[in-house]
Amino acid sequence: MRISHSRRNVELKAKDPDPGRSRAICEELGAEDRGVLSQRDTYFRVPNGRLKLREDGGPPAELIAYTRADLPGESESAYRIVEVAQPEELRQALAETLGIEVVVEKRRHLFLWQNVRIHLDEVEGLGNFIELEAVATPGSDLTREQQQIQALRDAFDIDEKHLIAQSYCDLV
Repeated sequence: MRISHSRRNVELKAKDPDPGRSRAICEELGAEDRGVLSQRDTYFRVPNGRLKLREDGGPPAELIAYTRADLPGESESAYRIVEVAQPEELRQALAETLGIEVVVEKRRHLFLWQNVRIHLDEVEGLGNFIELEAVATPGSDLTREQQQIQALRDAFDIDEKHLIAQSYCDLV
């Protein structure tokens, strides 16, 4: 098991009324197409922040602990990722001790633009979303990351009415 250091990013999530257009914009921006992932996120009941086990079909899976304010528009997220070689066993152990809050299944088309992860998500039971995550370098004051999110929000023409404040686990 490998544990990462605590990381931060600036992120934004919105409903995506036209996924085909969003994909075309990714291509126009020259974002690197990293393919489509089928992901299952199992969220566990925790007293602070959120804790999810992300499985995408092959080891390692990832246990992700994170905190983020539930605000529409861009917000800072602090997170820690632990690679998990035995996700089935960990899911069972956490389910027995913490309880499962919800399971979210999605297809994620991942693009990379500079240090920004662009997620074009199709979430089971919820629809289509675009999620932007500008990964901060250690010690960043987040100015650059906020500017990148704003530039992409402009490029995708993300309307205020489409902004989502919550995590997918809160919407299911």
